[in-house]
Amino acid sequence: MSTTELDPATREKLEAAAFRSLLAHLRERTDVQNIDLMNLAGFCRNCLSRWYREAAEADGIALPDAEARKIVYGMPYKEWQEKYQK
Repeated sequence: MSTTELDPATREKLEAAAFRSLLAHLRERTDVQNIDLMNLAGFCRNCLSRWYREAAEADGIALPDAEARKIVYGMPYKEWQEKYQK
């Protein structure tokens, strides 16, 4: 089955699962700094949180940056910085 054969709901479900796996992986790999991600991949955890916030806003949901970052980092951003940022 190709992706063109997936119905939109199934495709969205799979994309959401992949996104959750990416978040879990990034939360586990606290040794990887945002600057490393930005240099190698052109995006970082903050980019993900901004995209999340923008998607929420596009759906009419007000989501402050701090809350979007908490979703991506798994904790408040300041806490993550204190624990893991080098």
